[in-house]
Amino acid sequence: MNDWFRTLHPAAQALLAGGFTWAVTALGAALVLFTTKVKQRSLDAMEGFTAGVMIAASYWSLLAPAIELSAGGPLPVWMPPALGFMAGGLFLWSLDKLLPHLHRGLPVEEAEGIKTAWERNFLLILAITLHNIPEGLAVGVAFGSAAQNFPAASLSAAIALTVGIGLQNFPEGLAVSLPLRREGASRWKSFSYGQASALVEPVAAMLGAALVMVARPILPYAMSFAAGAMVFVVVEELIPQSHRNPNHDLATMAALMGFVVMMILDLAFR
Repeated sequence: MNDWFRTLHPAAQALLAGGFTWAVTALGAALVLFTTKVKQRSLDAMEGFTAGVMIAASYWSLLAPAIELSAGGPLPVWMPPALGFMAGGLFLWSLDKLLPHLHRGLPVEEAEGIKTAWERNFLLILAITLHNIPEGLAVGVAFGSAAQNFPAASLSAAIALTVGIGLQNFPEGLAVSLPLRREGASRWKSFSYGQASALVEPVAAMLGAALVMVARPILPYAMSFAAGAMVFVVVEELIPQSHRNPNHDLATMAALMGFVVMMILDLAFR
């Protein structure tokens, strides 16, 4: 790893890492500039793979270190991870109820959150933006935690998490832009919306790292918070989305593959 990256402030490291995950999303979305011939089976497999990566990242890169960091503290070892995990899920649940958004494949009448007259494409982008907030937070918290010199939270583990999030962002970019193209949006507009859905990740990553650096005692809470938010997205959106069409087995196997890939990345970078 280049020494210049190690010398950067953790918030700057997180910003660059979030920029990487956005760029990979943009690469995936860019495929819509060249083709729209992607089968629904492939899209469902992408959703499943993404779910598997996020579940594995939630445990291997966030919850497990949070549990280690809680050991020896004044509270029972399970309490900080449990409280943080539930707080992360409740935070995403609250955003889900407030932020107007529309999940892919649904009519605009089934938009969730506060009712608005916003157009369908904008509501679709907000749905994916909501999805990407916990991913950015997870990356930022990982880099902020690594700077605290705890064995359970290393810079290598933060980089592994970034690579894993990036891997699942590539198909995610296509999964956003392709349905928009099929619904009549231009190629450029479909690409623009697809990449824009991940612009929140660098911002969320930088904020997550900065928060952890300022308030070191919240580390186990912050890591498990990001984990809870990610698991909420998986259960509330990704799994139902990938099982909406008759490709259940494929999506499930893709989820297992995503979990294994993220697990290998985390262990290989330690």
